[in-house]
Amino acid sequence: MTRKLITLMAACGLTLGGLTYLQAQDPSDGPKHEHGPGPNHHMENPFEHLGEKLSLTAEQKAKVQPIIDQTKPQIAAIHQEAMEKMRTLMESTSTQIRPLLTPEQQQKFDAMKKAHEDMSKAMQEMHDAK
Repeated sequence: MTRKLITLMAACGLTLGGLTYLQAQDPSDGPKHEHGPGPNHHMENPFEHLGEKLSLTAEQKAKVQPIIDQTKPQIAAIHQEAMEKMRTLMESTSTQIRPLLTPEQQQKFDAMKKAHEDMSKAMQEMHDAK
């Protein structure tokens, strides 16, 4: 039971890492949704979302845009640092969990980790190709 729980936790951690990576991609590089705003519509262009929700005037938009532009590099740096810390933590967690597993579980665990790495690599290649 404990080993199953550990395996499940590891799988969830790897999945969370993948989802975090997906969400962390620069939304301005991504495709625009033609079928209308979704739950992450404001992530595509936060300035546009702010302008719509607050009904900003053109003059207000002109004053707000430089503020938003100025924060983008800071946000990117914070995001990059957080991703590095998360990768380190996930690797440490995997290193601690793997020895607790049976050889069969280790094979599954390794396969799950490889699948996650392959998915991350493919997403990065797609992102770089844009």
